[in-house]
Amino acid sequence: MAKKSSVERNNKRKRLAAKYASKRATLLQVASDTSLSNEDRFKARLKLAELPRNSAPTRVRNRCGVTGRPRGYYRKLNMSRISLRDLASKGLIPGMVKSSW
Repeated sequence: MAKKSSVERNNKRKRLAAKYASKRATLLQVASDTSLSNEDRFKARLKLAELPRNSAPTRVRNRCGVTGRPRGYYRKLNMSRISLRDLASKGLIPGMVKSSW
């Protein structure tokens, strides 16, 4: 189980990324528009730099929904490999059985 503080910090980053997503997208669009003057593009970059760092979507870490583990994460299932194996062994995931040969 991951530390609660790590999980909560990541949840805060998710909320901030969602909150500033539209503002960040418009500023990035203005900053990358070559038809505008360099001065306007530079102002957009400065405003983008003033946004909170944790509002960037790249700072969000994929974590297991069950344990909070950051490594061995399956995106499709939103859980780590260890949690997946535990739940599959208990028969809690439909259609998944432990293979043996």
